[in-house]
Amino acid sequence: MQMIEIKRPPELLRLRRLALAAQGLLQAQPFGRGLPGARNAINHIGYVQVDTISVLQRAHHHVLRSRVPDFKPAMTNQMLRDGDIFEYWAHAAAFLPIADFRFSLPYKNAIKGGQTHWFKNPDRKLMAELLARIGSDGPLRSRDLESAGPKRAGWWDWKPDKKALEQLYMQGDLMVSAREGFQKTYDLTERVLPAHVDTTMPSVQEFAAHIVDQQLRCHGLVSLKGLTYLRRNPELREAVKELIKARLAHGDLQQVVLAGGDVFILPTGALERPLPRLNSRMLILSPFDNSVIQRDRLKALFQYDYQLECYVPEAKRRHGYFCLPLLYRDEFVGRMDCKAHRKTRHLQIKTLHFEPHRFAEGSVITAFLDAIAAFCRFQECDSVSLTNSDPKHLTHALCDALKALDCSPQYQTGKAPGQAC
Repeated sequence: MQMIEIKRPPELLRLRRLALAAQGLLQAQPFGRGLPGARNAINHIGYVQVDTISVLQRAHHHVLRSRVPDFKPAMTNQMLRDGDIFEYWAHAAAFLPIADFRFSLPYKNAIKGGQTHWFKNPDRKLMAELLARIGSDGPLRSRDLESAGPKRAGWWDWKPDKKALEQLYMQGDLMVSAREGFQKTYDLTERVLPAHVDTTMPSVQEFAAHIVDQQLRCHGLVSLKGLTYLRRNPELREAVKELIKARLAHGDLQQVVLAGGDVFILPTGALERPLPRLNSRMLILSPFDNSVIQRDRLKALFQYDYQLECYVPEAKRRHGYFCLPLLYRDEFVGRMDCKAHRKTRHLQIKTLHFEPHRFAEGSVITAFLDAIAAFCRFQECDSVSLTNSDPKHLTHALCDALKALDCSPQYQTGKAPGQAC
């Protein structure tokens, strides 16, 4: 069982390109455009995380927009309504390919059977009443259960009927049939699930093979820890480990070890395959992007130490509330904290930070300006401003360039909240 040592920078760069190509982040339209491209993208990358933070376009739209030209946020709900995807729990709330529905069944059955729990001591009587109501009256929106009382803090503070509804969803009796923003519509699973979908309960070995194949497809190379990222089922974790061991012994997979000791697994011969050529564009990624969500992997492969600081007390934040990773060619060269002011259609860049990198400064700035113009249009903003940048000497030139940037036909030149330029 050969272990290849990655010692020289070109070898590490090849691993990076392999990972980024597998994620669909090197080519301009690896999955196609528009709605067909969005379907292809989610089928390939395996899931798109759903998140509630709304300072910018929602994370699930952002992830798809980074890979699919002409993607529009309404396309996510269209795929949900058309039965191309379904909503459930991966390592977090997510949209998943409908073809993978059967692999949601073990967790649903474990919740329903009491082997694990979503809410402790669920109200079975209330659940039965809600299930009967949906069966007779049709789909139920989450807002139909909202009261006129004070806004609650989060899922832990939901009132009993909302918890009962979510319990039915998590144990598989209900599915989300549509979404309006973060308002979900629930219906009986048998009325939502397309008839052609495989509902066979997978064995642990089948589930392990699904995870390994999917992760190798969408990441190019994987770590044993990353394969079962946030999956707490000991039997499944052991099955994944045994499958990797068997495939390594058979020669289907090989291992590489980085200078820091991190071990990655990839298909045998993958290092010799031709990869897409690099272009000089920059991508502004979501903090929940599939390519950055595993922080240990990101640091090992790209030497990019990244933390989403919205969960950090404000006084301890280094880069801002909602920093977006900046990917240039095959390197993470910076991060940007920004907010879309929707009433004024203005994008405020609160902080822009560039890491030390090996690229010419002018090339990076040009790529950033191209990227921010497209990003503004995606955020439905007509203007953009910069408050602070690091290194500081770039601030003045960037401010001038952003003032002249035409984000849309309705470009506005007026000042906006927090604008320093």
